[in-house]
Amino acid sequence: MPDIAKIIASFNAGRDPERLAMKYKAMRSSPFVFLRGTCHLFYERLPREKVLDDAPPVWICGDMHLENFGSYKADNRLIYFDNNDFDEACLAPALYELVRLLTSVLVGAADLMLSRAQALALCHTAVDAYGAALAVGKSRWIEAETSVGMVRDLFDALGSRTRVAHLERRTVLKGKTRVLKVDGKKALPVSDEQRAAVTQFMQRFAASEPNPDFYRILDVARRIAGTGSLGVDRYVILVEGKGSPNGNYLIDLKEALPSSVTPHLHTPQPPWQTEAQRVVEVQRRNQAVSQAFLHAVDFNQRSYVLRSLQPSEDRVALSDWNGKLPRLEAVINSMAELSAWAHLRSGGRQKSSIADELIVFGNRKDWQLPLIDLATRCATQVGDDWKVYCEAFDRGGFEVGASAEGH
Repeated sequence: MPDIAKIIASFNAGRDPERLAMKYKAMRSSPFVFLRGTCHLFYERLPREKVLDDAPPVWICGDMHLENFGSYKADNRLIYFDNNDFDEACLAPALYELVRLLTSVLVGAADLMLSRAQALALCHTAVDAYGAALAVGKSRWIEAETSVGMVRDLFDALGSRTRVAHLERRTVLKGKTRVLKVDGKKALPVSDEQRAAVTQFMQRFAASEPNPDFYRILDVARRIAGTGSLGVDRYVILVEGKGSPNGNYLIDLKEALPSSVTPHLHTPQPPWQTEAQRVVEVQRRNQAVSQAFLHAVDFNQRSYVLRSLQPSEDRVALSDWNGKLPRLEAVINSMAELSAWAHLRSGGRQKSSIADELIVFGNRKDWQLPLIDLATRCATQVGDDWKVYCEAFDRGGFEVGASAEGH
C-alpha cells in the first residue's frame, strides 16, 4: 500500500510554504478538489490497461478535468472557449486525456449534486462526443456564435465585462496610480528581493518588444490561483499597458515544471529546450487560435510562462445546471469535442497520430465501455486516497512553515 501522504508531500517539496498551506487546506475540502490538486497521484495510481495503451498517441493537456476549460481572448482579438491549462502537456495515448475527464465527472458528482446514474450518463455523453468528433476528422472551435447552453451563458456574461471593472477587482486606485490588492485571496506580498528580480526581468523583456513602455511595472505580488499549481513560483504583475489608471494590464509569470504525467508513460517524449517551451508550444498547437500574449521566458535561470490576465477569462458556472441534466450534457459534449479537435489539430507533429489514424480510432466501438469502467475504478481510488489524505491532514501531517515573503 503506497504512503499517499508521503507521495504528496514529496511531490510538493520546495514550494512556497504560504501558498502550499492553502493548497493542502483546499484539498481537504472535497474529493474533487483533491483530484485537481493531485494530477501526479492520479497518473501514478492509474491502472495500465490495454484500453489506454491501445489508443493512438496525441498531444494531451495532461490535466483534463471539468475546471480546466474556460474563455480567453486570442491573438486575433476574438474570444474562444477551450482547454486552458497545459502545465502537464505531453505526448500520450489519447485516452489518458479522456479517462481523467471522466474521472473528474464521477468524482465531482457530489459537489454538483449529481446522482451516480446522472454522472454515468455524462460519461457516456463524453465518450460518444469524443469518438464522433474524431470520426469526422475535422477540427472545429467554440466561439460566441457556435456556443450553446451554459457555454453561451458564459459568452453572454462576458459581453458586459470591461477592463476597468477587471482592474478594480484586483487593484486599489491611489490618486491616479493603481496598486495590486494584496488581500491573501488573490495575491500575497513579495520581498524586496523578489520585486527587484521581477522588475529587472520585465525591463529586459520590454527592451525586446516594440512598445517597451507598455511593460513598465507599477506593482508586483505573489499570485494565488488554481489548485494543483499552488505553491509554484508565480507572480501577478501590474504594468502601465495603454495608460494609467484605466489602461493598465495584469500579467501572470509562472514557473513551468516538468509534466507529472510523463514518468508514467511508455510514449517517448521529444526534447524541449525548456519546460515553458513545451507548455506554450502544445497550447499553441491544440487551441484553434492561440491565446493573446503567451511567451516562454527565462527568469532567475529557470523556465517560466508569461501571459496576460484578461477580463474575458472565466469558467462555466457548472453548479447552475438547475437540475436540468441536458444543460450539463451540452457542456460535457463541448469539452469532449474540444479535446478531439485539439488532438486532430495537433496531429502529425513530433510523432503524434495523423488524422487518418484518429478517424479510424473514433469509428471504433470497443474502447468506450472499458474506458468508463476504468474511470469508475479511478473515481473509487480517488475517494479512498482522499480519505487517507484527510486523516493525515487532520493529524497535522501537512503543516508547512508559513513565510510572509515566500522563498
